[in-house]
Amino acid sequence: MESFLTGLGLSGSAGLNAYLPLLIIGLMVRLDLMEVQEPYDTLASWPVLLVLILLLLIEMTADKIPAVDSLNDGINTLIRPTAGAVLMAASTSSVESTDPTAITIFSLLSGSIFAGSTHAVKAAARPAVTVTTGGTGNFIVSFIEDVISFFVSLFAILLPFIVIFFAMSMVTIVSWWVWDRKRTRRYFQPNNPY
Repeated sequence: MESFLTGLGLSGSAGLNAYLPLLIIGLMVRLDLMEVQEPYDTLASWPVLLVLILLLLIEMTADKIPAVDSLNDGINTLIRPTAGAVLMAASTSSVESTDPTAITIFSLLSGSIFAGSTHAVKAAARPAVTVTTGGTGNFIVSFIEDVISFFVSLFAILLPFIVIFFAMSMVTIVSWWVWDRKRTRRYFQPNNPY
């Protein structure tokens, strides 16, 4: 159960920032604080860690610049779900109680769906931030997303049961946002009898 919660937390984190959770899991494996099976142990190799650091710096910079952040989100539409799938599969790679093929397929699908869903919400909200703040809010929002991604990744590895709290919180926030948006749209429609 812990492996699945760790994978979900890391996948959700990858939806915000693809390379930060990959780097964290690579460092955890490198420092022998976490164990993953082959081929996921390559995340801990020095060449991969250096590439992840470089990609992380590029993504964190691009994500804070108005207009470039939307281009960055477009590019990451494929990268973030893939990173989520890899993170979920790496987290569950040591589960031995069931068929490894079934676990891998489930992990790849659920990780990519969870990361893709988180990315979709982020990518949809970012243009609204740019328009409503004239681009000045992008840096702050991006910084907050990086902090959330960092802490969710750490909690997913060190305290995986906290992931349940984060997941329920995100579902509640997104549900409220959708409900409020529909309510506001209905209120401001032309010819509204209310």
